[in-house]
Amino acid sequence: MKIRLLYFARFREAFGCAEEEIDLPTHVHVVGDLTHWLRNRGGAYAIELAEGRAYRVAVDQEMAAAQTRLHENAEVAVFPPVTGG
Repeated sequence: MKIRLLYFARFREAFGCAEEEIDLPTHVHVVGDLTHWLRNRGGAYAIELAEGRAYRVAVDQEMAAAQTRLHENAEVAVFPPVTGG
């Protein structure tokens, strides 16, 4: 399954890109699988997406939970939590 990953704010800086298209391994079906797989890339991915770090994920511009299913050509955004004032 191919998806488009978008990285915002500190993630764009840490990962060195704003977006990428990837073919997911066959075992990645939900957002939690994806973040685990990304962490296993190591380096900045392991640091920025570590358990306990604050970040949000959206699938097709809708906030997503760990069990949100992914689908072919999904747009998946990773971004820091946003606070308002």
